[in-house]
Amino acid sequence: MADPTEETVRAGWSEADLRANVIRLAFGGDPGRYEEFCRVLEAALPPDTAAVLRGSAITGERHGDHAPFDADGPGTSDLDLTLVGGPVLELYSPDGFFIPGIHSRPVSEKDPDIAPALLPLRRRLMAMVGRPVNIQGTRDWIMYFREYLMGQPYLTLVGKVESD
Repeated sequence: MADPTEETVRAGWSEADLRANVIRLAFGGDPGRYEEFCRVLEAALPPDTAAVLRGSAITGERHGDHAPFDADGPGTSDLDLTLVGGPVLELYSPDGFFIPGIHSRPVSEKDPDIAPALLPLRRRLMAMVGRPVNIQGTRDWIMYFREYLMGQPYLTLVGKVESD
């Protein structure tokens, strides 16, 4: 069993720092709004599915150009939500993948119809945060790859990413 006093670190970031960033940046500093977001996610997800946030909402800056979160004005940065696990990938259409059956494209304004079953959840989450929420599906080993080989941190909101 893991030591409960041990802090999880993802790509050099502590989970506490990642959570503090997302609460400050995406939830207006209100931990209650963050917790409600997590509850809504948990209730909507298929069994054995984890949900993680990636990107500028947790690090405070965009990966490519290092611009700060919401650099283009309030509510302009999106939330990069990734659902991790096999069952969620079944919700994506065959043309909704970068790697078929393994790593999807995000459900977004650009590709709203690649996972119709996720659209009500996406609309609800966007209403909660007042900004776009893009929902990607992937396998746990892709998250491992992104963290350890690409140096991309993520914050687990719901469930457990098996490669932990």
